[in-house]
Amino acid sequence: MTTEPLIFAENIHRVDYLTPYAEPQADADSFIDWGLRPVESLDGPWHFAIDPYDTCLRSRWFEEKYVDEAGRPYPMDFSFDDWETVPVPSCWNTLAEKWFWYEGSAVYVRKLEFQPGPAGERVFLSFGAAAHNAYVFLNGDFLGWHQGASTPFRFEVTGKLKDDNRLVVVVNNTRRPENVPMDNTDWFNYGGLHRGVALVRVPATFIKTVSVTLVPNGEFRTVAVRLSVEGLDIDGRAEVEIPELGFNRVFDVAGGVGSEEFDLEPELWSPDNPKLYDVYLRYDGDEWHDHIGFREIAVNGLDILLNGKPLFLRGVSQHEESVANGRSLTKQEVWQNLTLAKELGCTFMRLAHYPHDGLVSRMADEVGMLLWEEIPVYWAIQFEKPEVLADADNQLRELILRDRNRASVIIWSVGNENPDTDDRLRFMSTLVDSCHDLDPTRPVSAACLCDPSIPAIRDRLADKLDIIGINEYYGWYEPDFTKLSALFENSQPTKPVIITEFGADAVTGLRGAADERFTEDYQLSVYQRQIEVLSTIPYVKGTTPWIFYDFRCPRRTSVLQGYYNRKGLLNADKTQRKLAFGALQEWYKSMQ
Repeated sequence: MTTEPLIFAENIHRVDYLTPYAEPQADADSFIDWGLRPVESLDGPWHFAIDPYDTCLRSRWFEEKYVDEAGRPYPMDFSFDDWETVPVPSCWNTLAEKWFWYEGSAVYVRKLEFQPGPAGERVFLSFGAAAHNAYVFLNGDFLGWHQGASTPFRFEVTGKLKDDNRLVVVVNNTRRPENVPMDNTDWFNYGGLHRGVALVRVPATFIKTVSVTLVPNGEFRTVAVRLSVEGLDIDGRAEVEIPELGFNRVFDVAGGVGSEEFDLEPELWSPDNPKLYDVYLRYDGDEWHDHIGFREIAVNGLDILLNGKPLFLRGVSQHEESVANGRSLTKQEVWQNLTLAKELGCTFMRLAHYPHDGLVSRMADEVGMLLWEEIPVYWAIQFEKPEVLADADNQLRELILRDRNRASVIIWSVGNENPDTDDRLRFMSTLVDSCHDLDPTRPVSAACLCDPSIPAIRDRLADKLDIIGINEYYGWYEPDFTKLSALFENSQPTKPVIITEFGADAVTGLRGAADERFTEDYQLSVYQRQIEVLSTIPYVKGTTPWIFYDFRCPRRTSVLQGYYNRKGLLNADKTQRKLAFGALQEWYKSMQ
């Protein structure tokens, strides 16, 4: 008897089929900051098939064993090169009606030609993000896996590439209660390789991570530079250059880490003056380059200060979504969002409820838009489980490492609308500490719920936060609007507050009385009453009403909603402005 039937039986009956793929896992410790390094894009058509029973992982399709030891062919349950193709990046949900609601595994396959570079070259396979888990295979070998739908990851493939290669990626978007986010959210569950894939080549010893920032001491003149290097030569001298400032200095690197502070007095970045500098770092023949703005964000009492000046954050919340492309927004769509936000009078955008594409923060740097960035610690996740905390903390660290050099990013958020329990307090406090440890230059916040029984701003997490975010829906989920004034009268925070959510659903073009729900007139009335109250509260230092434009949501099943959250100031394809858009625009522009 041959062993093939036994192997076959093991494959179909094995419950713990994921165990062989538990290690290695790409995480924040393996993060590499590419800056503006040249990359070899692997975007474009990939062969694709949904795999609802995870047969690729169970039966190890990626090994491509087509014959036995005697050359006799096996029957195959897959045909990589004959599958239909889909574009990468994309969300499979928007590509075909048959995949719209699909949740589970899907297999992406492409061939890859490779020509080696100079001796000693190292090569990495880099992913912008994959929703939610990704298992990556090259030429039949398992490279590793990554957890988290919205943050980048990479695997080293030095010495593993041939002239012709096969890349197989299994992506799974199954919602699970133990995940971050959990299985119950208020947005659509997109799946796929929804951000770009590329090969990146670096020297044998290379610059791995970089932080270049204005020292937050209120003097606006000192720049701190920190880098880590990886390779054999981890002791030496690094060079930093900012040509426009006529600046060039060297500093020591020991044990793979180097840091130094320099007196520069750069021109400060702000929404009115989004000044960016070309910054170069060099070490042992490697060069890292990026466009960086210098600014200071700070909290002083009830004030939020940008470059020492108090500001009111005129903002709006936004999901990462388009009708045509789901979460795989094009550069043109990102530009459109930023342009429309500027038209609304915004200087600030809350990117909810997960890390958006790094393209957004780069473009925000260029146009002068301040950003709140958030991880999906959303609602009642399993706060008591250490592995859930580890997942959340890793996603947070990957986000910070990706965007800490972006001047536009001024606030890290560790979550949204969590119940105030002991487990949650410990969980979220740990995340706040991680933010402060990894990036002490930015304030930390979270979108909290007010206490409806009083009502008041009362959340134990507020003691850990630098800025308090509050979601309140007076006039919508809480019909008694008089409680909004009571909320503020009953609250005496010693920190600035951002109203991170308020609003009401409105079907575009549906008109009626001001008290008729789901009409534009009702939404307008809610905004007008909110603005009237919020304008009088001295500790409210910003607002990001919910939400910029309508977005898909399976929870919203009424005839008027049609599986969309209709709280947008714009309709889903951003072609029509609702009445409330004008009310918010008028308020924001009155502050300029």
